Amino acid sequence: MIKAAADLLVATVETLAARAPAIAAAAAHELGDIRLALHFGDGSHASLHREHSRLLAARERLAAPAVEVRFDDRALKLLFDAQHRPVDAVFEKSFDVRGSRDELLATWRCFSLLAQRASGLRAVQALWCAYRDLSPPERWSEPATTTASVRRTGPAFWGDVRWPALDYLNHRYPADVELFRDDVEPVLAPGRSLWDGREGRSWADHPELFDNDLDETMRRLKRRVVDEILTLVPKRQPGPELYDLMIDYVKREGKGLRPTLVLATCMALGGRADDAIRAAAALEMFHNGFLVHDDIADESTHRRGKPTLHESHGVGLAVNTGDAMNLFAVDLVLSNLPQLGLARTLGVIHEILHMCRETVEGQAVELGWIRRNFVPLRDADYSRMSTKKTGWYTCISPCRLGAVCSGETAPERLDRFNEAFRLIGIAFQIQDDVLNLIGDTALYGKEALGDLLEGKRTVMMIHLFRSADSAVRARMSAINGLPRTEKTFDMAIEMLDAMKRYGSIDHAIALADKLAQEGVRRFERDLAFVPENSAKAVLRQVAYYVTTRPL
Repeated sequence: MIKAAADLLVATVETLAARAPAIAAAAAHELGDIRLALHFGDGSHASLHREHSRLLAARERLAAPAVEVRFDDRALKLLFDAQHRPVDAVFEKSFDVRGSRDELLATWRCFSLLAQRASGLRAVQALWCAYRDLSPPERWSEPATTTASVRRTGPAFWGDVRWPALDYLNHRYPADVELFRDDVEPVLAPGRSLWDGREGRSWADHPELFDNDLDETMRRLKRRVVDEILTLVPKRQPGPELYDLMIDYVKREGKGLRPTLVLATCMALGGRADDAIRAAAALEMFHNGFLVHDDIADESTHRRGKPTLHESHGVGLAVNTGDAMNLFAVDLVLSNLPQLGLARTLGVIHEILHMCRETVEGQAVELGWIRRNFVPLRDADYSRMSTKKTGWYTCISPCRLGAVCSGETAPERLDRFNEAFRLIGIAFQIQDDVLNLIGDTALYGKEALGDLLEGKRTVMMIHLFRSADSAVRARMSAINGLPRTEKTFDMAIEMLDAMKRYGSIDHAIALADKLAQEGVRRFERDLAFVPENSAKAVLRQVAYYVTTRPL
C-alpha cells in the first residue's frame, strides 16, 4: 500500500527487480557503492543502495549517508517525466542534493536512467498514478514565481497542473493495442514509450533498448504453453488415476522460465511463436515428469506450495504418472513434423535426447553423493553436477530448442548459447538453494529447509565442509548419513546455524552473483549475432533477472 513518497520509491525498485531486471541492474551499476538517503516533501524517508548487482530500497532514515537527496512532489514529477535538464529541474525549496561531485553525478545518472527507462513500464506507471492520486492537483504544479523563460508551456502540460505524462502514455498506448502479434495471437509487449515533457517517443526509435515487463511476459508465454498442453492431454479414462494427475504440476503456479526461453529464442531468430509451441510444451512435460520422480527420490513433501504428487496419491501412482508425462512429451516432440518438417523436427529430437541424458547423469551424480554420504570440497564439482542436473534443461536446452524451431540448426551457432546460459543456470540454481534456506516459504513454494533434510550437496554444504573444524564436519556428516525419516527439523536448524556461522550462505550468494555477472557478459558477447529485437530483449531480461533476483 502506497501512503507516502518513500513507499513509492520502495515499491518502484521492487517492481523493477521483478519485472525489468535489466533496468534495475543498470541503475545499480550507475549508483555503485553509494549509500543514498532520500527525504521527501511529505516527511517520509528512504534509502537506496547496491548489494552485489541488486538495487535495494528501504523505508528508513540513514544516520550518515554518502549522498542525500531532498524531493518535494514537484521534483518527483520532473524526475519521472525526464522533461528538464538538471539545471532546469531545481525549483526553490523543491530539490536539493548533498555529497561529493563524483557521487552526485553518479546519483544523477542513476535517477536519469530510471526516469528514461522505468517510466516506460505500465506497472511502474500504475504505482506513480496511485501516488499522484493521493494528493490535490496543486501539489504537482510549478510555483507561480517561475519565470516564463524556464517554465514549459503548451497543451501537453494541461496548464502545468496534475501529471500529464502518466495519462498521456496510457492514452497513447492503451493496454489492448500495445502487443506485438504473432498471426492473431498477442505474444510480446514492446517496450513502452518515453515521455520527455514535450512529446511521446516510442522505444522503437531506440533499438538498443527494449525494456519489456519480464514478469508479464513469462506469465503470458507460460499460459500459452499450458493451454496447449491442456488441449492435447487425452480426455479419457483413467482420468483420476492418470490424466488428471499428469496436468497437476503443470497447472501449479511457476515462473515460466523454460517456455519463455524457448519461445523468445525462436522469435529472436525470426521464427514465430507457433513454430516453437509444441517444443516448449514437450519441454514443460519433461520438466514436470522429472519433478515427479525427483520428489520421490528426494522424499520431498511440497512442490510449488502444495503437497507433492506421491504425498497426495501414493508412490505407485506418482511413478506411473511421471512415466506417462515423459511418454506424452515424446509424442509432443514428434507432433512437430507437420509444422516444422523433418529436418527441424530431427533437430528438436536430438536436442531433447541430449538434454535428457545430461539430466539423468547429473541426477545420478548427486544421488551417488548422498548414498555414499560424500560431500565434495570444490565449488567446481557442484557446478558440473548442477550444469548436468538442471542447467541443461532449465536454461541451455530451452534456448537451443527455440533456435532449432526457428530454423537455426548449425552446431556452431547453437553452441553460442551454451556458456552464457550455463553460467546463468548455475547461478539460478544456487539462488534456489539459498532461497530454500532463507527465503519465504510461501513465495519459494517448497518445504522450508527441505534441501538440508534431503541431504542436498549445495554450494553452502560444500563450503561448510570445506571451512568447518573437524568436530563440526563430523556432526554434519552424521546428520547427512541419517535416512530422511530419521532427520528432525531441529537437525536442519543446527546445520543452517553452522552455515551462517561459517559464512556459507554469504559465500553462495557472492558466487551466484559472480557467475551471473559473467553470464551476462557472455550473453552480450556470444549472442551478438542475434538481431536486436523485443524477443532478444526478453532473453536479456532473463539473464539480468538472475543478477537482480531478491534473496
